[in-house]
Amino acid sequence: MEITWYGHSCFRITERSMATVVTDPFDHSVIGYKELQLKADIVTVSHEAPGHSHLKAVKGSKWQISGPGEYEIGGVFLTGVPTGKRDKDNNGRKMLYVFEYEGVTIAHLGDLRSMLTRKEVDALGKVDVLLVPVGSGEGLTPAKAAEVVNLIEPGIVIPMLYKTPAEKMDLGELDGFLKQMGISDQPEALESLKVTKRDVPDDTRVVVLSFSE
Repeated sequence: MEITWYGHSCFRITERSMATVVTDPFDHSVIGYKELQLKADIVTVSHEAPGHSHLKAVKGSKWQISGPGEYEIGGVFLTGVPTGKRDKDNNGRKMLYVFEYEGVTIAHLGDLRSMLTRKEVDALGKVDVLLVPVGSGEGLTPAKAAEVVNLIEPGIVIPMLYKTPAEKMDLGELDGFLKQMGISDQPEALESLKVTKRDVPDDTRVVVLSFSE
């Protein structure tokens, strides 16, 4: 299974002979980065906002998921978990998603704005790879993001939603989160992460991805 980051909170998750997922496609004219030109079977939306719900940026998707529920699509098991209180702008709750690819579980925390409750953590189940926002101006502080990681106890953590040269939004730097995780030097960024169940470490490891252009 391969995970590629396109900036902000947009990832593509792929595995041969299984459905391809794209998370939180963004409007590049608002968010920055290069215009998305992606194809996928499934698109997930954490909430209605230019940075998370620009569906027209993804071609060929038969399923657009923006709410809670359990699904099995193209060999992928997908669970949508609502979190937090209703948003005053869209009257909806932020969504978290869990994907299972051949025994590897990936949790995408979207634009999480508050600490998870025990019920929400339990709903995520055992997480192998955690995609966590670490610099969102209205969301988690680096310390809170690290606390979320400690609650979930994943094998691999991939940070997202932080300041990069291509990002237009006012987000925090990655370094603050890394320091909270006890990492003094930023790891070399990978173009993508390829992982199988046997690759998942027992102790949590932070993997930084470069955004794909």
